[in-house]
Amino acid sequence: MRPESRPRPEIRLDDEGGSPRVILTGDWTLRLLQPELGRFRQQLDQFAVDCCWDLDGVLRLDSFGALLLWRKWGRRRPSGLVLPDELDPVFARLAELGDGELPVEPGYRFLDGTEGVGRIFFKTLRNVVGFVALIGQLAIDFVHLLRTRGHWPVLETSANFYKVGVRAMPVTALVGFLIGVVLSYLSALQLRAFGADVFIVNILGLGIIRELGPVLVAVLVAGRSGSAMTAQIGVMRVTEEIDALAAMGISPYVRLVLPKVVALTLAMAPLTLWGSAVALFGGMVSANLQLDLSFDYFVNALPRAVPVANLIIGLGKGAVFGLLIALIACYFGLRVKPNTESLSANTTASVVTSITVVILVDAVFAIATRSIGLPR
Repeated sequence: MRPESRPRPEIRLDDEGGSPRVILTGDWTLRLLQPELGRFRQQLDQFAVDCCWDLDGVLRLDSFGALLLWRKWGRRRPSGLVLPDELDPVFARLAELGDGELPVEPGYRFLDGTEGVGRIFFKTLRNVVGFVALIGQLAIDFVHLLRTRGHWPVLETSANFYKVGVRAMPVTALVGFLIGVVLSYLSALQLRAFGADVFIVNILGLGIIRELGPVLVAVLVAGRSGSAMTAQIGVMRVTEEIDALAAMGISPYVRLVLPKVVALTLAMAPLTLWGSAVALFGGMVSANLQLDLSFDYFVNALPRAVPVANLIIGLGKGAVFGLLIALIACYFGLRVKPNTESLSANTTASVVTSITVVILVDAVFAIATRSIGLPR
């Protein structure tokens, strides 16, 4: 039956018989009450609670209509209530709720800011403790695998190496090439004004091989592979597959976490070399078009402008970044609770934390290696 054809809710007062009776008829549902809700509330306010309320003519009653009457009655049944048996469970559920009200947010307090800082501190501390516990568990499993070499997850490591390394090469090459072109173009504009065109090799070589290449690849991997790792482990937490592995006596750390950590650590060094090489090629193309520097000159001048130590530092950074990204991604994946909201929140936290840690560790590398590999 369409809503328009349903009997509309009505209220009337019957004074016959000596005692007043409030008679309700029709469908007391949200769809039919909402258009004239103000009028119904005014009508209900005209009748006393201690009247005889007759709901025998009510055909349908949803939670909205029941709550409207329940509040009018002061959250209790009137003494003279006439109620059909099929409507009794609705008011029984309201009675079970009691007099509970929605919690009221407290107003501003003087120490709210201090409390917020404390919450952030203890939350960070719990994450640090959990992260250290994860590293300790992986170290124990690694020592165990050294003693029992037949249990190494070789297939899992190989599959993860293909996913995070080989399949990331196209996007790394595209972004690296464009970054190299942009950096070369902007540098050429400044160097041409001072007649120092040849120093573009030094700028691109040091900037890309030592700093920009590893950081750029790490950010791309954190957004691509790190989020995928967190989501994969998180979904396994939601579907209780990790608990099933533990119940079968299979260590989730050996079969899930360790292959991802090893694969990303090993893949980041060649991936960083690949991204830096493509970025240098993009810079070489831009320098040839902007400053008319030949490819032969660029290739011959690069080893003289950039010592080999910078390449070692860049590859070392890539390996460390890969290790940290994999650990952070797996840690947040294991923290996922069995609901989709926790999955999305931890995936976002994984990417943001990974990028932040990469930048912080790169700053530490820059300070620690400030006197290594720089041309004198």
